[in-house]
Amino acid sequence: METNYTFKDSVRIELDDVTLIGDLAVVENAKGLVVFSHGSGSSRLSTRNRFVAEHLQRSGFATLLFDLLTEEEDREYANRFDIAKLTQRLINTTYWIQKDPTVGNLNIGFFGASTGAASALGAAAALGDIVKAVVSRGGRPDLAGPVLADVQTPTLLIVGGKDDEVLDLNRQAQDMMLCIKDLEIVPDATHLFEEPGALEMAAQLATDWFRKYLEPGKQHALRQDQP
Repeated sequence: METNYTFKDSVRIELDDVTLIGDLAVVENAKGLVVFSHGSGSSRLSTRNRFVAEHLQRSGFATLLFDLLTEEEDREYANRFDIAKLTQRLINTTYWIQKDPTVGNLNIGFFGASTGAASALGAAAALGDIVKAVVSRGGRPDLAGPVLADVQTPTLLIVGGKDDEVLDLNRQAQDMMLCIKDLEIVPDATHLFEEPGALEMAAQLATDWFRKYLEPGKQHALRQDQP
């Protein structure tokens, strides 16, 4: 089935201190906008994130993949792991989205991969109900440790079954979170989800989560009942 777009092009995200480049795709009658926060050493051109973005577009969601760092900033290796800087960039980009006439009326969700999951959760904690859903794929939510308990946004953690260390870190992070949260394990997948069918499964899990929590009119409790 062909996907019909009302907008699909590169955009310049003009922030107070920097201009970032993004790729914005808006499908007809979009159910919401998923903003991607990529991991260290990656960019808006990440083949895995673009695969997930195209899956989301076919399912009726707009997507924004953007570079959290400029080319010059990215050359300084330490910037890639500056979670505070990346989180603030994501927060400021979210405010930019709200002012944009193309997508400003859409509900916003975050998709974070690897270290990008930490900035997605940190930004969600700061933005409160502006962000309706978060998905982490092979993420490092533990790097957002100090604010995990402040996240109110329904959050899905997707981890490969053979990504043992990251799986343990995600389980620990899940225990620290008080919001609606779930952990989905993709069987036999390693950290990059390169095994046949692994990335497809992750993309479908993400899509189902956004369908549940990002579409307009969906009302849910902010916290799970504690056992």
